[in-house]
Amino acid sequence: MATVGSDHDLGRALDRIAETAASLTGARHAAVGRHDGDGGGAGGHGASFAEAPAGASLEVPIQVQGELFGTLYLAGKDDGEEFDDRDRHLVRVLATEAGIALSNTRMHAAARQRRRWIDGAASVTTALLAGPEGRATATHALTVVAEQGRELAEAATGAVLLPHAEGGMEVVAISTELPETVRTEAFRGRIPPESPVLHQLRAGLAVFSDDFAADPRSVSPLSRHYGPTMLLPLRSNGRVLGALALCRMPGDDRFSHTERTLGTQFAAQAAVALMLADRHRDRERLAVFEDRDRIARDLHDLVIQRLFATGMLLETARRKARLPEVREGLGEAIDELDATIQEIRTTIIALQQGPPEAPPGLRARVLRAAAAATGTLGGRPSVQFTGPVDARVDERSGRALVAALGEALTAVGASAPGPSRPARLKVVVDATVTLPDGRAGVRLTVSCPDGSHPPLTWERPLRGRSGG
Repeated sequence: MATVGSDHDLGRALDRIAETAASLTGARHAAVGRHDGDGGGAGGHGASFAEAPAGASLEVPIQVQGELFGTLYLAGKDDGEEFDDRDRHLVRVLATEAGIALSNTRMHAAARQRRRWIDGAASVTTALLAGPEGRATATHALTVVAEQGRELAEAATGAVLLPHAEGGMEVVAISTELPETVRTEAFRGRIPPESPVLHQLRAGLAVFSDDFAADPRSVSPLSRHYGPTMLLPLRSNGRVLGALALCRMPGDDRFSHTERTLGTQFAAQAAVALMLADRHRDRERLAVFEDRDRIARDLHDLVIQRLFATGMLLETARRKARLPEVREGLGEAIDELDATIQEIRTTIIALQQGPPEAPPGLRARVLRAAAAATGTLGGRPSVQFTGPVDARVDERSGRALVAALGEALTAVGASAPGPSRPARLKVVVDATVTLPDGRAGVRLTVSCPDGSHPPLTWERPLRGRSGG
């Protein structure tokens, strides 16, 4: 009894039980078959019981408090006799002790497993809430969840799926031991909207399968690579953010009841950590935007006002100057100040744009098109906006305006090659004009202040923001 209960490793404990039973009864063949709810397996001594010759045999159930843990099998006594009452009594006593030992072993294993999953969930939270050097992007956060989940579940693949704009869910982060070809196929792979698996996940319910490749609920071609699988909803505050897929290879042990419970708890903790990390990034972005707004206000309230005052002083000095060359030089300085003020205003507009991942507004697209033409024109065009351009111009008109701007800049650059290129080009987008037919409209004007190229004008009536 001391020998059987001295090892907390389940496999070694099963071997000890079989060896001890064979030693006490003189059996040539002994094996322990497990019948617990967490999967099948066996520990044996000598040849497996399946290979034992026909003849004397003995089977004794291993149970604790009425719960069946497994069965102890014996066959083939050394002396060729049948198993007697003494053998049966010894084996029953051993089976009782074995049941207690197996129960303790399973509890120790479950405790270690829970501790490992709890530590893994804590490490995910720590990684997601680390500083910018440890957690740079949302993609990194999702990858951390996929990698940690795969390691904890001892799975071949861990993947995070998020809702797709066209329906269903798609793989946005993956960690896998499979070949690169499988990884490439799986990344950005989708679970179609009609999948029964997806309906269950959206309801906040986990999906478990012992053989995902043969599961009729799976309609995704990606399932052919996997056997035992857990699809766990990433749920926080009653909202399903996505799903965590943990997949083992075909033929691997199925996920036990304990692993399913711990995996579900890990997914819930990971969802909370993802929400916290997202809010943390929002606070960081907000701090950056506040700094940009402060810089924009300083440029507008201090720098532009001082430049404007300097320009007024120079204008006064030019009117009083008597020598033509002095007046001409002052005029050039005033023009340069005006151009500088316009460039600063353009910079202020750029500082006030939204985050990089947000769809760019019309102002941002116009500035981007102007900057892209700098090499062709020999200088960056000056851009001026009149009225609430982003608010008034619908998406369809905005695309047409940007296309017209590109054509105009190309035409100006092509018509004035080499040294005769215009030193300065002025682009004006006015969302406050009234068209000849009386309708409100938006007008684009591209002109050269020195008159080296005739002005190019494009205009269109304003529509609703929906673009109807």
